[in-house]
Amino acid sequence: MREWTDKTVMHSYPGMVALVTASWNGQQNIMAAGWHTYISFEPPIYGVAIAKERFSHHLIRNSGEFAINFVGKDYAHYNQTSGTITGKVHNKFESLNIQYEQGKTIQAPILKEAYIAYECKVMDKQTYGDHDWFVGEMTGFYKDEGLFRKDGLPDLDKLSIPLYMGRSQYFIANDKSKLINLYQDNS
Repeated sequence: MREWTDKTVMHSYPGMVALVTASWNGQQNIMAAGWHTYISFEPPIYGVAIAKERFSHHLIRNSGEFAINFVGKDYAHYNQTSGTITGKVHNKFESLNIQYEQGKTIQAPILKEAYIAYECKVMDKQTYGDHDWFVGEMTGFYKDEGLFRKDGLPDLDKLSIPLYMGRSQYFIANDKSKLINLYQDNS
């Protein structure tokens, strides 16, 4: 039975994990972020919440830019491992053998395995509790068109998407997942 409590109850999953990349002053990093979203379509704006103690926070704050990357099931270990080791001590790109290229409008790495990636320039940063919300103007986009249907939705026959459930567990959305349309036009 559902009960009221005054203690924080967190439930925002399942959801996609974004791999945030950043580079500044010869250093680069990748981190997993569960709290991120599109903020505006026109102009294109994206936001991500990052705790101040994270190494990526330091890189983004100083460089004023970041990239958002999404990878399929075959690279879901990037999500988990990049969130469990620190870039202050480890070169995660070398440790995980992550292939990347430099962005076209920013210096942050763009993952070669990303089926979608966004280049972002910071336009605002606000502190909310224990995280800073970085808001980025999206200045460049990458998309593997072959993994999407004509209507723009992912083709789950070709792409398996890891959805984070919490507590280091993932659900894989793929061709075995049931896709339902709750909207029916009765006109």
